[in-house]
Amino acid sequence: MKRNEITAELERAAFEFNYWFSRFEFCLKEAGFLKSDRPGKKAEPNWDMFVRAKRLQYTLSADALAVVKASPQQQVMAGNAKLAWNGISFDANEHDLQKMAILLRTVRNNLFHGGARGSNAWDDVAATVKLLGHATVALAELAELGGFKRDYLRN
Repeated sequence: MKRNEITAELERAAFEFNYWFSRFEFCLKEAGFLKSDRPGKKAEPNWDMFVRAKRLQYTLSADALAVVKASPQQQVMAGNAKLAWNGISFDANEHDLQKMAILLRTVRNNLFHGGARGSNAWDDVAATVKLLGHATVALAELAELGGFKRDYLRN
């Protein structure tokens, strides 16, 4: 997508999603969902630990289902040092919370790193705004599930 094609609505949706995504990862760390708790190690959120702890309490909401249905693609290597876009495939026994964690991080990665040359999905402004809206709501639902909604909202 070219800069001049970014609407005010898309700009706002992207800001909102990125703001809440960063708040969610802050909350993961504050709640002890860390890749390492060793002194001196980088404080990195551990989504997989969160998924393992909460997966049995999670069910997909309407917004989460909309994210799954939108099926955000990820950028992959296509050979000859070329980049391509692929859909994400899940194992048949993959839990819904794991799927949502992967899809939300894919949306975030696509905003920051992907789409510079344009996946057709990211060039569709209206579809991207819808996806970001659903993903933002799904993040809030995960904060509720994690029991850290007050920190998430900065209350």
